[in-house]
Amino acid sequence: MPTSPRFYRWLTQVCYWPLLILVALWHGMPTDAPGTLPAYIALFLWVLPLLFPLHGLVKGKPYTHAWTNFVLMFYFLHGLTVVYTHPDERVWSILELIFTTGAFIGATGYARYQGRAQGLGLKKLKDYD
Repeated sequence: MPTSPRFYRWLTQVCYWPLLILVALWHGMPTDAPGTLPAYIALFLWVLPLLFPLHGLVKGKPYTHAWTNFVLMFYFLHGLTVVYTHPDERVWSILELIFTTGAFIGATGYARYQGRAQGLGLKKLKDYD
């Protein structure tokens, strides 16, 4: 695996932006199914969490990349659930899984390697005898 923060930042960007667009298109489409939310409410609820880390991802902040993974896990779990529960939306959910997995790997790698390059990270506890 590469250890270059640049590669992981690229991977995060290549997967995060398509995920944002996919979620906006998928949940912004009006549907006539009973019990579904209006499109504007669904769009707000599904897109808003992806907008929280936007500034830090654009600026390349390792800390933002690290906590973005918590947001991404919501979409990963959603994609896994929809693959099995809604066969008619399987293509959307598989794309969601691909993009969230790529963004997760990219954000994790970038936070790790860029954080090390900047001297950030957790300090190791000293052994006390």
